[in-house]
Amino acid sequence: MIFGNIRHAETMFAWLPAPLRTALRYLQSTDVAALSPGRHELQGKDIYVQVNHLTTKPFAETRPEVHRAYIDIQFLATGRERIGVAADTGRNEVAEDHLAERDVLFYRAAEGETMLEMVPGNFAILFPSDVHRPGCQADGPLAIRKAVVKVRASLLG
Repeated sequence: MIFGNIRHAETMFAWLPAPLRTALRYLQSTDVAALSPGRHELQGKDIYVQVNHLTTKPFAETRPEVHRAYIDIQFLATGRERIGVAADTGRNEVAEDHLAERDVLFYRAAEGETMLEMVPGNFAILFPSDVHRPGCQADGPLAIRKAVVKVRASLLG
């Protein structure tokens, strides 16, 4: 996992793989808050953006998840959100497996989970080995706007 703020993303560009630089440059140059909800393609199915307008929920009402084919770059445009994160230890109990059809596997809980505080401009790059639980409320339910850039993991070689 890599955590940062889009205003300082250039400091990472020297060592980030090109597909991740492409995604971060898109987030730097785009007013995500003004985008319509839904999917926006950058490079076909290799790199695309899912724009979500949602309301954060209590921790207990969210589920930890992983993806195997795509890297997630979670980016908060407006509001405040907490995202649970943990290394995927292989010991988490599977709640639902939709990897074949939707590239998502939900766990009942995530061993060693900790929370990231997301404010506008923050991003988290989450790899297939990272469990994450997005959409958690910080101080109560709050409407947020966010983008999730999906980068095909195989692009990183």
